This record gives sequence, C-alpha cells and structure tokens, in this order.
Amino acid sequence: MKNKEIVTLQRSLLHDTEKLLNQQIEMEGKSSAYYLSMASWCDMMGYDNAAGYLYTHAEEERQHMLKLFHYINEAGGHAIQPEISGVRQHFNSLREVFELILEHEIQVTKSINSIVDHSFGVKDFATFSFMQWYVTEQREEETLARRALELFDIIGEEGVGLWTIDQELGKLHEKTAGN
Repeated sequence: MKNKEIVTLQRSLLHDTEKLLNQQIEMEGKSSAYYLSMASWCDMMGYDNAAGYLYTHAEEERQHMLKLFHYINEAGGHAIQPEISGVRQHFNSLREVFELILEHEIQVTKSINSIVDHSFGVKDFATFSFMQWYVTEQREEETLARRALELFDIIGEEGVGLWTIDQELGKLHEKTAGN
C-alpha cells in the first residue's frame, strides 16, 4: 500500500494541495445537500419561489464539486466522494433559511481563500489560477445571499410580507439564472 501511495503522489501535480481540494469537494457536496434540504422545506411550507431558487442552487453547488473532481483527477490526483450526513432537515422560518445560507457562503469563501493562499505560497500556480473562478463565484454567492436576506428587512414579514418576499426571491432567482 505504501508503494502505491508513493506512485500516486509522484503522478499528481498537486502534492499537498490535493488534500485541501478534497476538503473543498466535501464542502461543496455538503452545500448541495444543505440547499436541497432547504429547498424541500421551502416546498413543504409553500414557498415555491424560494424552493425553486434553492433547488437550482443545490445543483450549482454539485457542479462546483464536480469541477473540483475533474481538476484533481486531471492533475493526476484522486478526488474523493465525500460522505454526507448530518444535514439539517427542519427550519424555524424562511428568514432563518437565508440567514444560514449567508453564514454558510461566508464559510465557503474562507475555505476557498485558504486554498488560494496555500496554492500561491507553495507556488502551485495552476491551482492558484484554477481557483480564481471560485473566488469570483463566491463573491457573487455572498452578494446574492446578502441581497436575499435584505428582502426580509426591506419588505418585512408581517401580513403579505412573506408572500412578497417569496415572489421577490423568484425574481432574484430568474435574474441570476440568466447570468
């Protein structure tokens, strides 16, 4: 087994960056599962537009994971399918869902920045360059999460507020889906 590991390391252009990228795969996989769970809850609660927004977002996160998979394997490494468990299934409110999304996206940004910093530090410029797409994507993800959360403060949740927020989330989803 030891010799096999040595051969794998020699084939890989990623060296110690591979471990960080596999951790990011796990984070993206958990993101996808988390957003899928949130989408299901929104569906169950009648927030159709929020559900659509989150179903799409879950698929986008899965695509982010696959992009990392391909990168690692093409560089001679071994992308690892993460075990996903402990995904929360119930939420207290629509606002809580979007508060959790923003918190989560900030954590993803920190993780990506850590990989970028590491890649630059070890002169793994191919990974550094590859990760720039994720840096830009995370800026968009955080901005979108903040905008969605702002709707709760701007519109308010009383009366038809939640219905209106759900409608606006649909518009926000359509706007970003077109980009």
